[in-house]
Amino acid sequence: MNRTGYFAIGNTGTILQNFVRVPASRTTAMAKVLLADDHALVRDGLRRILEDSGSFDVAGEACDAAGTIALMRSTPADVLVLDLSMPGRNGVELIGQIKTEKPALRILVLTMHGEQQYAVRAFKAGASGYLTKECATAELVAAVTKVASGGVYVSLAMAEHLAQRLNEPADQLPHQRLSNREFDVYRRLTAGQTISEIAHELCVSSKTVSTYKTRILEKMELPHEAALLRYAIHHKLFEDSDET
Repeated sequence: MNRTGYFAIGNTGTILQNFVRVPASRTTAMAKVLLADDHALVRDGLRRILEDSGSFDVAGEACDAAGTIALMRSTPADVLVLDLSMPGRNGVELIGQIKTEKPALRILVLTMHGEQQYAVRAFKAGASGYLTKECATAELVAAVTKVASGGVYVSLAMAEHLAQRLNEPADQLPHQRLSNREFDVYRRLTAGQTISEIAHELCVSSKTVSTYKTRILEKMELPHEAALLRYAIHHKLFEDSDET
C-alpha cells in the first residue's frame, strides 16, 4: 500500500499503474452468522437487519432441528441465532448437541418464550444470549454483537426475572426435576395440545409422548393432567408464552 491509501496490483518485477481502492468498511472481517427459525419471514427479516448493520454476514439458514445440525457441521460461523421451537427436536437439547460438537460456536436464543425457566435451561445447555422476538432491531444487533465478541447477553427484563430467582428457596421445586424434553412436553400439554399433536411436532411416536407425560406426573408427584395445569398456573410457569 502506498501513501495514498491505495493498493498497487502487479506481477513479479513489474509495477503496474492500476490501483484499487479498498473501502475501510471491508478491511475488517464481518462476523459470520447462522439463522435457525422455522418461519421464512422471520429469517428474511433477521437477515436484512443483520446485514444492513454492516457488521454481519449471514452465512446460512435452517428451518428445523435436523437442518440446523447439518448447517452447523458444514458452515463455519461465529454465532448461531436459534429459535427454541422448531420441528424435530427440543430447542434446549439442540443447544447441548451443538455445543458438544462445536464448542466455539456462540448461540443467541431468539424466541417467543419469555419465561425465565427457559432462559435458565438455555444458558445451562450452553447458550451465550437469550432474547425474545419482541425486542427492537437495535437490541437484536447489540445482542449479536455482544455474543459474537465473546460476551453474554440477556435483556433487562429477563435479567430482573433471573435476579428474582436468587431469592427463591434453595429446595428444588417439582418442575425443576424435569428434563428439558419433559419440560417442553409439559408446556405443550398445559397449552392444550393433544398427545398426537405433540408427537407430530416433536417427530416422535404418541407412545413416546405418553411415556413423557407419565414421567412428568411421577416426578412432580401429581395425580393427573388437570393437576399439571393448576400447578403451572399457580407457579406462573408459562404465562408469558403465546406460542405452542
